[in-house]
Amino acid sequence: MSVKSYQMLIDGRWVSASDGAVFASVNPATGQAWAEIPEATAADVEAAVNAAHRAFSDGPWAAASPSERGRLLRRLADLLAEQSEQLGRVETVDTGKIITETKWQAKYIADFFHYYAGCADKIHGDTLPIDKPDLFVFTRREPLGVVAAVVPWNSQLFLVAVKLGPALAAGNTVVLKASEHASAALLEFGRLFDAAGFPPGVVNIVTGHGEPCGRALTSHPLVQRVSFTGGSATARHVIGNSANNFAQVSLELGGKSPFIVFDDADIESAVNGCIAGIFGAAGQSCVAGSRLYLQRGIAGEFLRRLVEQARQIKIGDPLNDATQMGPLCTRAQLEHIEREVAFAQEEGAKLLCGGAAGDALVDGLGGDFGDKLGDGLYYPPTILDCPRQDLRIVDTELFGPVLSALRFDDEAEAVKLANDTRHGLAAGIFTNNGARALRVAQAVRAGIVWVNTYRVVSPIAEFGGFKASGSGRESGFQAMYDYTRPKTVWLNTADTPLANPFGMR
Repeated sequence: MSVKSYQMLIDGRWVSASDGAVFASVNPATGQAWAEIPEATAADVEAAVNAAHRAFSDGPWAAASPSERGRLLRRLADLLAEQSEQLGRVETVDTGKIITETKWQAKYIADFFHYYAGCADKIHGDTLPIDKPDLFVFTRREPLGVVAAVVPWNSQLFLVAVKLGPALAAGNTVVLKASEHASAALLEFGRLFDAAGFPPGVVNIVTGHGEPCGRALTSHPLVQRVSFTGGSATARHVIGNSANNFAQVSLELGGKSPFIVFDDADIESAVNGCIAGIFGAAGQSCVAGSRLYLQRGIAGEFLRRLVEQARQIKIGDPLNDATQMGPLCTRAQLEHIEREVAFAQEEGAKLLCGGAAGDALVDGLGGDFGDKLGDGLYYPPTILDCPRQDLRIVDTELFGPVLSALRFDDEAEAVKLANDTRHGLAAGIFTNNGARALRVAQAVRAGIVWVNTYRVVSPIAEFGGFKASGSGRESGFQAMYDYTRPKTVWLNTADTPLANPFGMR
């Protein structure tokens, strides 16, 4: 298989790393390198940030009206929808996500850019009923400047849209850092900016690892805001780096989301929601419903149905439209999951299905796999029946298709168990009791709560986490204000001179 070479987007030009360094991107379905990605140096980051700063301060973008910015975002959205199949295919090869999801997601993400295109001319300030005579006081919202947007490999186009859409609509310029695990789809997406008519330097894309690329970007003195999505360990570095530039920082981190099913729930609907919540995208989602809490009376029947359905999931080539679950993105993920599942069983968890990786995935084990899956990074849908809340796996984010199932007796216990975590990104509640749904939704400490559904998003609805799952919110109209700062203007309306403050004549 030939290896494709990519370049970075800096100041409207496609460039290699200044020292020529590259790193390989691996196709998770084959375990083979398929692309070469530039390894950005600190000098490359400096060039990207300076280009963004120039575009913000001078030239056509600095002079563009909100309506003009909106028109460019609409054109970008249309191009994204037109190119969704090609972008989806690249993302599938680079990440292992199934083609049906990546194509659909790329097309739907166009709606986010359309939404923010419509928001561009809706940002406004206020007039203030000031407590002093002869003064007219108003506020206006102004863009921050250069925004550093750091995105992970999973759902990267979606996560770029919720950062880039409001940032550009508000008049900022952006330096995107793609994940070192899968950068190609973001670089392919970058080709659309010139086609849409964005001036050079408004959007720049750099690729590389945390050191030096990520550090140089998030600590750069010209960066005014850092929008980061990723792991908590990296987030700590980002927070430390921002001490160098006092940039605003928003963090969307990991999760270990509870999926609560009460005994009055529609069992079929809840099973389907659970399958989608943990095995969709092979569990590689920050909002994966990886902690299943079942009211004791329905636990046996629910798990029987769940295991039966999980065993039917078709695992295979993610470019095949019939495949329902593809490989994991990185070998480190696979090895981490194998260790944690083995340790959970040592602690007393019972393996109900799955739990085997690599060449063990053949017909008759966890689904209809067809031929052996070779060197791909595959792991089957895995369900563990956990006897206790304090098992390590119950609060360890695995970023894979592994579900921990536990039981509860009543509503109070369900809420207590759901909140017994350092995470707080999402939660699912299945019940036909409307009052209970509202009570539990209010009591669960999570930034997103889905009731009788799961893993649904919209450009209109904001999202973000509590506790160690991050700070700040993305998506929704409020995000526009997060990419601006208020300025207060005082206007003296009196027709007489100001009085001498020292009483002299």
